[in-house]
Amino acid sequence: MDTITLTGITAIGYHGVFEHEKRDGQPFVVDAVLHTDVSAAAAADDLTKTADYGAVAETIAGLIRGKSFDLIETLAVRTAEAILAGFTAVEAVEVTVHKPKAPIQVPFGDVGINVFRSRA
Repeated sequence: MDTITLTGITAIGYHGVFEHEKRDGQPFVVDAVLHTDVSAAAAADDLTKTADYGAVAETIAGLIRGKSFDLIETLAVRTAEAILAGFTAVEAVEVTVHKPKAPIQVPFGDVGINVFRSRA
């Protein structure tokens, strides 16, 4: 499989278990690795034969801004499912959701969850 990698897709979301997270929102950052075969698209130089990464990025941003979830695990799984459902050229996807402003009371750099989903 070939891969298409999107990193750093950022939007304000309202995910978290605390009331202030759902009320005030915070930035979420998503990375996605799309596992696909790009040979047909490359041979024909045809966007319709591959996963349109611009459309994938819009899907991801829409999920970040969309329905509120308590857990970033849920956001990660729903994002992976949406990519597989919406982009038939993608055979598998790895999604990482970062929550850099998580309400943690000790110094930290990032919190992230990584999920892998495939059609098989």
